[in-house]
Amino acid sequence: MSAAPRFLPGVELARAFYREAVAPLLQGVRHSAALLGYGSELLGFDDARSTDHGWGPRLQLFVEAAEVERVSAVVAAGLPETFRGWPTRFGWDAVPVSHHVEVTELGPWLRRQLGFDARGGVALQDWLVTPQQSLLEVTRGAVFHDGLGELEPVRESLAWYPEEVWLWLLACQWRRIDQEEPFVGRTAEVGDELGSRVVAARLVRELVRLCFLLERRYAPYSKWLGSAFRQLDASTAIESALLRALSATDFAAREAALVEAVEAVAASHNGLGLTAPVEATVRPFHSRPFLVLGSNRFVEACLAAVSDEWLRSLPLVGAVDQFADSSDVLSSPPVFRRNAALFAER
Repeated sequence: MSAAPRFLPGVELARAFYREAVAPLLQGVRHSAALLGYGSELLGFDDARSTDHGWGPRLQLFVEAAEVERVSAVVAAGLPETFRGWPTRFGWDAVPVSHHVEVTELGPWLRRQLGFDARGGVALQDWLVTPQQSLLEVTRGAVFHDGLGELEPVRESLAWYPEEVWLWLLACQWRRIDQEEPFVGRTAEVGDELGSRVVAARLVRELVRLCFLLERRYAPYSKWLGSAFRQLDASTAIESALLRALSATDFAAREAALVEAVEAVAASHNGLGLTAPVEATVRPFHSRPFLVLGSNRFVEACLAAVSDEWLRSLPLVGAVDQFADSSDVLSSPPVFRRNAALFAER
């Protein structure tokens, strides 16, 4: 049995594949080339394990409509059988063995990826119904050549939310914390240790996702959420506390760890200067002996900074991946865009 080829991060493999094997086939063809879409390699998290499934030399070629068929034929005929030891034709699950140089127009590709063509601008509703993972799949990865001059501007336009949308999403994320922060103590008080741990774990997840919003970074789906969190500044400040909250075997230790984490996140919120400052310390939950931040104060501070009346009129459910976490919803543009019905027309 021959040894496996030397692992090369997928983005590096795709860059070399384009320059050495694909670009020479495209003399005189205006095109853009990139590695976008699915795959852990887009986020820089691929390793040798990743090569067993949907991984190999691949990329997208964006060309004008009149060139799609011809360029597809040229690429199919001209690719080598292997590149850097990896087969250029491979399959997995229900995907048949084929090459994975996708030749397409940019507009249709964006509609398949996001459900809309972002070259025409991004409406407020588009921001709210598009999962952050889908935005990562367009804005991360790498562009190797932008001869059409459209791909990089689109990526820049999708790089982060407009400020008013950002503030509204922050309000919605603080709302999620506000809704459950007293339940860690109440469940423990009635002897429901499992319930207390489950709520604590939910709050940890919401704090992690809040940190992505505060640092202007899209959050990936669950498999890579922790790995990506370790790249945030917040990880240095609160990862230890979050781990202690998850591993605590008694309520006192669990509450202390959550208090440490939530006060640090609240201080980070204030440090942005996006809203009026809010006291970033915990207090008892009304007359009950459970320490909470009182996160609704941060909700109100965020909303006070939002001037768009349409956003202010919406229920605080957040964007689609704040209120839904089903992969069957978040991985399908035709499905996740149905959630536009939750938001009233402007």
